[in-house]
Amino acid sequence: MTDHLLSIVLCTPLVGLLVLLVIPSENRSLLRIWANVAAFAGFLVSLPLVFRFNSSASGFQFVERADWIPSLGVHYAIGIDGISLLLVMLSTVIGLIAVLCSWVSVETRVKGYYAMFLLLQVGIIGVFVSLDAFLFYVFWELVLIPMYFIIGLWGGPRRLYAAIKFFLFTLVGSVLMLLGLLALYYLHLQQFGYYSFEISELMKLNLPLATQQWIFWALFFGFAVKVPMFPLHTWLPDAHVEAPTGGSVVLASVMLKMGTYGFMRFSLPLLPQASADRMIVQIIAVLSIIAILYGALVSLVQQDWKKLVAYSSVSHMGFCTLGIFALNANGLVGSVIQQVSHGITTGLLFLLVGMVYERRHTREIGNFGGLAQVMPKFAVAFAIAMFASAGLPLLSGFVGEFTILQGAFQANRTWAVWAVFGVVLAAAYLLWLYQRTMLGKITHDENRLLRDLSWREGAVLLPLIAWTFWIGIYPKPYFDILAKPVAEIVARTHK
Repeated sequence: MTDHLLSIVLCTPLVGLLVLLVIPSENRSLLRIWANVAAFAGFLVSLPLVFRFNSSASGFQFVERADWIPSLGVHYAIGIDGISLLLVMLSTVIGLIAVLCSWVSVETRVKGYYAMFLLLQVGIIGVFVSLDAFLFYVFWELVLIPMYFIIGLWGGPRRLYAAIKFFLFTLVGSVLMLLGLLALYYLHLQQFGYYSFEISELMKLNLPLATQQWIFWALFFGFAVKVPMFPLHTWLPDAHVEAPTGGSVVLASVMLKMGTYGFMRFSLPLLPQASADRMIVQIIAVLSIIAILYGALVSLVQQDWKKLVAYSSVSHMGFCTLGIFALNANGLVGSVIQQVSHGITTGLLFLLVGMVYERRHTREIGNFGGLAQVMPKFAVAFAIAMFASAGLPLLSGFVGEFTILQGAFQANRTWAVWAVFGVVLAAAYLLWLYQRTMLGKITHDENRLLRDLSWREGAVLLPLIAWTFWIGIYPKPYFDILAKPVAEIVARTHK
């Protein structure tokens, strides 16, 4: 187990999937129990990564390497640094919660539903641990398939439109990204005389700025669609609104981070000159600031509870890309912490919206009001999620946003000024949402009979609530874990 810990983490959901396929489709109770057992096992086997990770060591840890297609220079190479450690742990926690929250809500094709989630978990973890570009691309594309079916089969009334739009947007970006990776692959052959997709080998390339620039833009579209960055974000609200609750949670909490992770793992280390090019940095900073402000302003006018949370993701992910391209330690560290925080807080918000929808079968904000009177536990949980998302001190959102703003101010004061308006607008749309739904008089008689959170729903929410307080009150371990990998990225982009 010690030598192959990452492979065990990667394969546990796959083993769970294979066993799930053997269980009869008619036995829904056993399917639900086993899916939750498999998801919980996936979380348990990932815990040793945290306890055995050495934050003072440079480079990748838990590295495993084996020949896969040696004639093409393709290897099964996996490993993690501090950045991928946090995202792997976020994936295993969110994977467990997404499966657990579906216990009651999914009544049709139960076996297929849980099978898609376990397959999705394999793909997401694979993306964050791959040290070979070809292996990374395989897992990147694998994620598309289960999410397409989760939206298309178990989603809302416009699920087919949303699923196809999600698939096409992501596929087009992936194809362009593949061209960029293939260019690096063939340029490595020209310079060194042998094929290799391994990141450590591709980092040895010495490329002129012009070559780096066009490869950067090829990779950019693949990563930017997934984030998603403005103006490539239009698939996201549709996918979020139509996806079932579990799908929305995984999509917002983990899948969007694949794009920002791609920038940090490939664009910055492999193409340092292009990543630090003044024109490119200015373009991405402007797009990030537009996303921050646009996402917040559109959230202010939403009448659909779930769509408001979806557009808030566009705004919050804009902070993450702004932090990355500040190209300094504060910006990058803040970006990763904000990615984790966004995964926690947006996951909480989508879970809470899903719980209300199961009771009322509507997400129209105007149909609610005064819920705190009949659902006090729900109102407290929603307040914590809302304040964390708004960046209140002592909660996770504050740590990420404050550190990003430090990095942005250090890089360009104008960026920081505009980004601050995004923080103000976030507080505005979240407080307004809370006031309209939780406070005041009960405006609809149907709301008087709503039941408060059950013990199962509380068990789903409690880990994420505890996590957001942990990061907000004691973020030091996260800064320690991220110090080495971020320093290495900054050193490469400032050569």
